[in-house]
Amino acid sequence: MKAAFLPDRGIIKIGGEDARHLLNGLVTSDVMDLQPGTAKFAALLTPQGKIIIDFLVTAGPDGDLLLDCPKALAPALATKLGFYKLRAKATIENLSDSLGVLAVWDGKPDVAAHHGFADPRMTTLGWRILVPADQAENTAQALGAELADARAYDVHRIGCGLPRGGSDFSYSDAFPHEANMDRLHGVDFDKGCYVGQEVVSRMQHRGAARTRIVRMIIDGPSPEPGIGVEAGGKPLGIMGSAADGAGIALLRIDRVADAIDAGLALTAGGISVRVAAPEDIRIAAKSASA
Repeated sequence: MKAAFLPDRGIIKIGGEDARHLLNGLVTSDVMDLQPGTAKFAALLTPQGKIIIDFLVTAGPDGDLLLDCPKALAPALATKLGFYKLRAKATIENLSDSLGVLAVWDGKPDVAAHHGFADPRMTTLGWRILVPADQAENTAQALGAELADARAYDVHRIGCGLPRGGSDFSYSDAFPHEANMDRLHGVDFDKGCYVGQEVVSRMQHRGAARTRIVRMIIDGPSPEPGIGVEAGGKPLGIMGSAADGAGIALLRIDRVADAIDAGLALTAGGISVRVAAPEDIRIAAKSASA
């Protein structure tokens, strides 16, 4: 079992009697029933339905909500939530300087004793524990996990096909469907209104997501992020994160499906790449064109 403290992750705390109602009316997932030891994946969107920031939400032992988010964006997120707070009885604090995230994977730790939770996006990702940086090593030892560096977790993330905002898609430029949030349990299509909800619901109803995050297999050195992916001289999209023969790309799935059906080779900067699950691409492309 491995563990790694993630220095690029920060924590926002939302407290007060209106905390859940405030957040629930803003984000893509239903957070009203969250309990300690559980978590939801969610995002705050623009009115046009594009992702401003995505995060994991868990409940603290005192009932407050804790948002595991990109540390660089934590101040902006706290400010944005404060803008929406108005007269709600809620407090918003950026705890990123005192509290961080320990990721644990390749095993089954007893995270309950450490206020942890299973990553709700996919079971293969593992668990998250919110701890101060100076307690990461002791926490890993208590769990019986080998403490690795953040790069080791990034390799694990890429192998699982989990996109990272800022690396695999651009914030304020990607819809939840394009970042696979609908497949990663990050959108509740049965909850009430939230910012950007009409656009997201329309995309779901019409199956209109033509661009998607796609898990790739790389036959050679890792292409640089931002390198174009092409087949038969035609552009398909761009590469994002890559490591150890695995990668993530943001691609036009209809064009990728056509290339696969035509038997064309895919390349990124001259490096051979392949779609990890080609049949999924065909199914998604048919849905988007229906």
